[in-house]
Amino acid sequence: MSQTGAIWLVIVAALLAANLPFMNQRWLAVGPASSGGKPLAGRVLEMAVLYFLVGGFALLLEKRAGQISPQGWEFYAVTATLFVTFAFPGFVYRYLLRRRG
Repeated sequence: MSQTGAIWLVIVAALLAANLPFMNQRWLAVGPASSGGKPLAGRVLEMAVLYFLVGGFALLLEKRAGQISPQGWEFYAVTATLFVTFAFPGFVYRYLLRRRG
C-alpha cells in the first residue's frame, strides 16, 4: 500500500470510529446493548478507547512504511482534537436531530 493510501485509510478509520459511539447502543459495536441507552459519559469513554485503537492502527501502518517518528504532546493534542471534530456529525445526529417519539 502506498503512503498516501495508508494516510487516507487512517483518516477514514478515524472518521468511522469517532462516529461509532453515537450510531449504536452497543458498547464498542460488539458488546451487549444498553437497555436504557448509553449515557453521554459512556459515549465519550468509548470514543477515547476508539481513539487509542485508531492510533495503534496508524502506528502499525507507520511501522510498515519505515521508521516510526517520535511524537511530542502536541501531536496527541492535535489528533485528539481532530478525532473529537470527526465525531461532530454523530453527536449532532444523536442529540440534536434525532426525534424521540
